[in-house]
Amino acid sequence: MTKQMKYSALNLVPIREGSSDIDAIEQMVDLAKHLEQQEYERLWIAEHHNAPNLVSSATAILIQHALSQTTHMRIGSGGIMLPNHAPLIVAEQFGTLKTIYGDRVDLGLGRAPGTDMATASALRRDQHDGVYKFPEEVQQLLKYFGPDSNQGYVKAIPAVNKNVPLYILGSSTDSAHVAAREGLPYVFAGHFAPQQMKEALAIYKELFQPSAYLKEPYIIVALNVIVADTFEESQYLATTQAQVFASILNGRMRKMQPPIDDLGDVLSPREVALAKARLQDSIIGDKASVNQQLDAFIEQYGEIDEIMAVSYIYDTKLQHRSYQYFKEVMDERNQQ
Repeated sequence: MTKQMKYSALNLVPIREGSSDIDAIEQMVDLAKHLEQQEYERLWIAEHHNAPNLVSSATAILIQHALSQTTHMRIGSGGIMLPNHAPLIVAEQFGTLKTIYGDRVDLGLGRAPGTDMATASALRRDQHDGVYKFPEEVQQLLKYFGPDSNQGYVKAIPAVNKNVPLYILGSSTDSAHVAAREGLPYVFAGHFAPQQMKEALAIYKELFQPSAYLKEPYIIVALNVIVADTFEESQYLATTQAQVFASILNGRMRKMQPPIDDLGDVLSPREVALAKARLQDSIIGDKASVNQQLDAFIEQYGEIDEIMAVSYIYDTKLQHRSYQYFKEVMDERNQQ
């Protein structure tokens, strides 16, 4: 019997070709409502800046909007890029969210700026050292959310004693050390940087120190997931994802494109090869093949606690269907 796994979702609030920024936000809300209906554990919203194809720059505002349009599903950040923000302001914002919405708020924290260096310089209160201060600033946030007796003169009101749960995000081994040392849940970005995933997960499990927040390791892995009625349809839908990756790799940041029969019609051979290399680390297929791919993932990387699905699908109805099918696969696995 395999370990039961929760399932959740990550959304970058992409703008689809032919759509506007307000359309992207409305699509995010529709997806949140659908995921809640499907009993997903949580929806997280990413933080990206100076990306004309994404509307996920003001992450806390989008989280608030999604919370206001749902009733019980957890909503959080995947993540707040801490080098861009003073910990005091982050604590104030998320303490306020928990004050309004109760225990539905997650705070995922990343140590990268989530943008290019020129934009990072425009964002940050000081220059370029935020990445190196990440462990210290995580500790500051834990203090701000903790009891009044632990506070200094500066308090993050109304965050005091709110205990908003923190999650450490990572795409390399560095953040695994931070999460393990602080006794916090660890979230690996397998959807775009799986190269160090096996090593990072092993480090986290081996070095984890129980804390007041978590007694044993808790691992979430974000993966690209596309589930369709047939394997062939899933491969066709995945050409949208391939175009997204190619757009990132060549720096064009195009809006999300419709699927296409032949990627060679719109991408160079090099771009096709790079995109397909990324797709090899994705979960794409019909329900039966997705189930087999999950078995292979667990065999390679070990058991985890939660899969956070990222689904780049142009047609929102088919995106919703994919999340429904993924839920059905996960529920069936969990009942075995």
